[in-house]
Amino acid sequence: MHRETVHGIVPVLPTPFRPDERLDLESLRRLVRFCVRRRFSAVCLPAYASEFYKLSMAERYRLVEAAVAAADGRVRIIAQSNHNASSLAAKIARRHERMGADVISVAVPRLFEIGEQDVYRFVATVLESTSLPVLVQDFNPGGATIAAATARRLNEAYPHFRYLKLEQPLMAPRVAEILAATGGAVGVLEGWGGLYLLEGMAAGISGAMPALGVADLLQDVYALASAGDGDGAAEAFEPLLPYLVFSLQNMELLLQMEKQLLVRRGLLAHDTVREATLTVDRDTARHMRFLVDRAVNTLRHSGKLEADPG
Repeated sequence: MHRETVHGIVPVLPTPFRPDERLDLESLRRLVRFCVRRRFSAVCLPAYASEFYKLSMAERYRLVEAAVAAADGRVRIIAQSNHNASSLAAKIARRHERMGADVISVAVPRLFEIGEQDVYRFVATVLESTSLPVLVQDFNPGGATIAAATARRLNEAYPHFRYLKLEQPLMAPRVAEILAATGGAVGVLEGWGGLYLLEGMAAGISGAMPALGVADLLQDVYALASAGDGDGAAEAFEPLLPYLVFSLQNMELLLQMEKQLLVRRGLLAHDTVREATLTVDRDTARHMRFLVDRAVNTLRHSGKLEADPG
């Protein structure tokens, strides 16, 4: 069952950079070891919250290689294999499988509008390139996401298509449609930073894939909701909402806030975000610090602030 493999809160790891924007692989290893200790079922990189779109292919491979080595089989590595060309996405997926990844993830190319049959062909090409379980991410702001019928066709033809990550508001009906169409063979994960976690769980999602900064707090929310404690889950979720809502307005804003928070947590050495990034005004920067401070206080009260040694 897919829920035994990738479920619950599945953090997307940031790409740590030194002040000169070179990769900081030691910080990446620290992040992976932290996720092992927090008992996440899996972690994902290099995805949007990893700044994959600013990385060379050599850098992307180095990140996956370092994460696989640091995990040492103790947490599953979901290797994001993004490219707008299906043949190149498939090539990346094959390389990631050889490197020891546990799951392949690929984002549907949404730079320009494509039809449902085009989506099918793109995903099918990647599925044919690997024997690993595959997670398809569909991030299409303002547009339609993959249809339930397409998800069913893909799973029937390629049973290792096991997960679908959706990032859209009011997603509960789409979740229900996909689960019904695939007979639950394709697990759906919420991808918009965990913001729609509770409504998604009520509709049957397998979990969520937020950025790492408050992922362990979201893990508590998920556990409470899974145990049937809706009020407890809502109470644990509410302090996180100002941080999530503000940061999710802009990907570069999210990256900056996440790295500032992870430095405060002792998990990153530097909060460097690779250029080009968003230049924020003084008032925005002040509010960012305010929300990071609040997140730190929430972590402190939960006993999760200090990073464990290692």
